[in-house]
Amino acid sequence: MTARAAREESGPMLRTTDIKQICNGSHGDPFAVVGPHALSKGRLSIRTFLPGAATVQVVTSQSEPVPEGMTLRNPAGFFEQTIAAPPDTNYQLQVRWEDGHESTMEDPYRFGQVLGDMDVWLLGEGTHLRPYEVLGANPREMDGVTGTSFAVWAPNASRVSVVGNFNFWDGRRHPMRLRRECGVWEIFLPGVHAGALYKFEIRGSNGQVLPARADPYARQAEMRPATASVVAPMPTFQLPSDLRRRANALDAPMSIYEVHLGSWRRVIDASTGEQRWPTWDELADLLVPYTQDMGFTHLELLPISEHPFDGSWGYQPVGLYAPTARFGNADGFVRFVQRCHTAGIGVLLDWVPAHFPTDPHGLAQFDGTHLYEYADPREGFHNDWNTLIYNLGRTEVANFLIGNGLYWLERYGVDGLRVDAVASMLYRDYSRKAGEWVPNAHGGRENLESIAFLKRMNEVVGVERPDAITLAEESTAFPSVSRPTYAGGLGFHYKWNMGWMHDTLQYMERDPIHRKHHQGEMTFGLVYAFSENFVLPISHDEVVHGKGSLLNKMPGDRWQKFANLRAYLGFMFGHPGKKLLFMGCEFGQEREWNHDQSLDWHLLDKPEHAGIQRLVRDLNLLYQSRPALHQVDFDAQGFEWIDHSDAANSVLSFIRHGTNPDSFIVVVCNFTPTVQLGYRFGVPQPGQYIERLNTDSVHYGGSNQGTPHGAATAEPKAWHGKPHSIALTIPPLATVMLEWMR
Repeated sequence: MTARAAREESGPMLRTTDIKQICNGSHGDPFAVVGPHALSKGRLSIRTFLPGAATVQVVTSQSEPVPEGMTLRNPAGFFEQTIAAPPDTNYQLQVRWEDGHESTMEDPYRFGQVLGDMDVWLLGEGTHLRPYEVLGANPREMDGVTGTSFAVWAPNASRVSVVGNFNFWDGRRHPMRLRRECGVWEIFLPGVHAGALYKFEIRGSNGQVLPARADPYARQAEMRPATASVVAPMPTFQLPSDLRRRANALDAPMSIYEVHLGSWRRVIDASTGEQRWPTWDELADLLVPYTQDMGFTHLELLPISEHPFDGSWGYQPVGLYAPTARFGNADGFVRFVQRCHTAGIGVLLDWVPAHFPTDPHGLAQFDGTHLYEYADPREGFHNDWNTLIYNLGRTEVANFLIGNGLYWLERYGVDGLRVDAVASMLYRDYSRKAGEWVPNAHGGRENLESIAFLKRMNEVVGVERPDAITLAEESTAFPSVSRPTYAGGLGFHYKWNMGWMHDTLQYMERDPIHRKHHQGEMTFGLVYAFSENFVLPISHDEVVHGKGSLLNKMPGDRWQKFANLRAYLGFMFGHPGKKLLFMGCEFGQEREWNHDQSLDWHLLDKPEHAGIQRLVRDLNLLYQSRPALHQVDFDAQGFEWIDHSDAANSVLSFIRHGTNPDSFIVVVCNFTPTVQLGYRFGVPQPGQYIERLNTDSVHYGGSNQGTPHGAATAEPKAWHGKPHSIALTIPPLATVMLEWMR
């Protein structure tokens, strides 16, 4: 009996239509056609599509080729053969290519399913806490063969293929299996290892081939402008840390140094002599000791997820799971975080779940439909940023983002997530005119889906990573942002106090002669200071887009500009709330921040700039060493006004308390260039008041006015409702901090 007769006897012939669809890359179920297929009478049909192959032979587990080679069923490269073998036979394909070279290869279509039943269930339900463990590209071993499994969510696609530098970027070669229960396409590719470049080629439901997509779960990506994803190993799980939990606690000192890594300090390339971005290891060598020396407790990094456009500063990410290639590979970021922790510095990541860009290799209309984004532009498009809005009403989308947050916390060990643009997520009418937005199910403006997402995200972080924190950039009066979800809040640990920032900077920009009319801009923050767990941010947004540098917001001549800045920084560190300062502000950067250039470090050669830097260092050290300045930030018991009504002199005075009643700090601010001689204010206790910091010190570039001999003794003279008082020389444009001693 001939081989053809044997095949015909063993089962029905494969349809020509199926073969043609495999050859032109349009078949939606390739595993039903290629690979091994059991026939009757103990026969096995093996089919493969190998464009460019001249001959193909099946090699069984005994490593012996089947005597008769496979039959070419279509000149495009479709081969078929029927052999006598059980269904679970392992085999390889021995190929002689048209150019004459030979190779032996595994058949991807002989391997079983990639996703387990529980993974499929949880992905379909949208409750898989760690979808990154099964989706994307995961190096692994199947049936004793090493390779990489690929999986991507694209439920409305008619066909999805993996394309890469291992298959000539040819979408016909490796079409994937659809797991209909959860809309995920999957395949295991033997011999594909870490470092391989890949994308997903997707046909929409109408059969149209879409622009190749980067992997939403890719752990590494090519350097822009290239856009391919890179197969990378899973970062090692980082154990939670009690030490980091204590450092992130509400009663701990938290002074955050906000940094854009691409412009903090560029390095000179030894081969070209040109400036370039530092590597993760170079950042560890430069940034970590600097942050430690300056006394900051945390680093907050502007978004480091892969993004195509430098000018977005990372706020338009395409690869949420991939540390940007600008600074090296993912392993480098692991080492960077570890170096920070060794130095006692926490790492916070700026995280962007509010929107994403429209780049053709990204998430926009990912499978030919509005998969990740709302379909209606009134819900799904940000006019301000020309970006798309995640449809957080889809459980799969919410799961993608929550899994991403947990990924950075667990796999890299970062200490927290600063969630960007929370206000834009909370309101459907955010930055929209009447008629340009869609009300919620109750007819209101709140985005109920986003609110539910934020609560769920914070709950997951709280349960799975209790040592980590979340911080909300929220600029409205939305209630209880930093209150637990069980108490009706959103569940964030901290909220940026944008109102305090805008009010106080507005005050500081005024000429001192006018400040007496606007005292409330400095005091209003205390009306609501304890309604949330606030961070006081002087962020990157305040030193770009024509707003000028922090130094140049200050009025007056050059000396007064520096004095105003010193006084403001002192006020900030005395005020209730955790602290955040954008890079360059700590030494009085003069020009507006430019993301394409290093900070102006040469300014530190000038004594006035070096003085600002010394002040910030000393403020950080005093802030950390005195519990009264940080221990009770979020309760009115930690703050006491002495006098907020002396608008005529633009003087503010208050007391900061910790949990120990025998220790407190008195803060006095003079926001005029007039020296206040013999200025009397009330104090609660008799004894000595020691000057611990004076922003007018000559050490910082000031005029060195202040308390004689650095100490004052309280007199039994009632003042400001206090039983005792002291009389001081209050320096011009300065903040003074005094510590009570018995």
